[in-house]
Amino acid sequence: MRVLVVGKQGQVATELAAQLPRAGHEFITLARPEFDLERPQSLGRVVADYRPDAIINAAAYTAVDRAEDEPVVANAINGLALGVLGQAAAGIPVIHYSTDYVFDGTKNAPYAETDPTNPIGAYGASKLLGEQKLLAANPRSVVLRTSWVCSPHGNNFVKTMLRLGRERPEVSVVRDQQGAPTFADDLARAAIYLLPRLVGAPDADPGFGIFHYSGDPDTAWYDFAFMIFAGAAQRGQQPPALRAITSDQYPTKAKRPTNSRLDCGKIRLIHGLERPSWEAALARTLDQLLPR
Repeated sequence: MRVLVVGKQGQVATELAAQLPRAGHEFITLARPEFDLERPQSLGRVVADYRPDAIINAAAYTAVDRAEDEPVVANAINGLALGVLGQAAAGIPVIHYSTDYVFDGTKNAPYAETDPTNPIGAYGASKLLGEQKLLAANPRSVVLRTSWVCSPHGNNFVKTMLRLGRERPEVSVVRDQQGAPTFADDLARAAIYLLPRLVGAPDADPGFGIFHYSGDPDTAWYDFAFMIFAGAAQRGQQPPALRAITSDQYPTKAKRPTNSRLDCGKIRLIHGLERPSWEAALARTLDQLLPR
């Protein structure tokens, strides 16, 4: 199968580049300077030249706080470009990664795909716009909403905690925000798993549409940090003292959802995908970052 991956340097794109060949797929990646999501008009030509069987979009504007100052840029990359991508695909299946930030976090239970969206920041609004543009332009698309993405690559919570643990005797982490860490290798694996069905499916197949997919079990940032430092200690890094704080004690330019838990029952029912263990994924990641 020929797969076009939009994105090259990000956490999930890095894992896709590693896993697609092992799964027997041919792939090409598109990223700057060859391709710029702020100027996506050339995408149609690239799709026509490469003639992929499927497209996976792993590129995004992910600077959550900076998006508050750059909403036009965030909307261009995360939103409007997805409409161009959907049109360029012209019936080719597209898998696109989205986010828990499309919700406001006020629900007292995990969010289902049918729950009303209400982003509370520019980043979430731009990602919601992208979902809408893509699905309107190409109904043969899958939107995978996920949360708290981590990996051995790029910038993420695991690497930040390890760095702070080396630099400080005490680290403060919020305890009133709930969700689920989801690791990039599991997200790449999920997309690759979906490919055979999507490529051969009719337009009305229930395998297309919006799905939630996050790690298991749900947790809080503080408890996730505790597990990171416990794993680091097992691998020889001296852990810092860990202090629980509230979101009010750690103000950020962009407000974060208090509840980022996602109900992943739909993807299990329709695609047979179970939530991956983030604890197992964390162990894999720490083994790469802190070899024993």
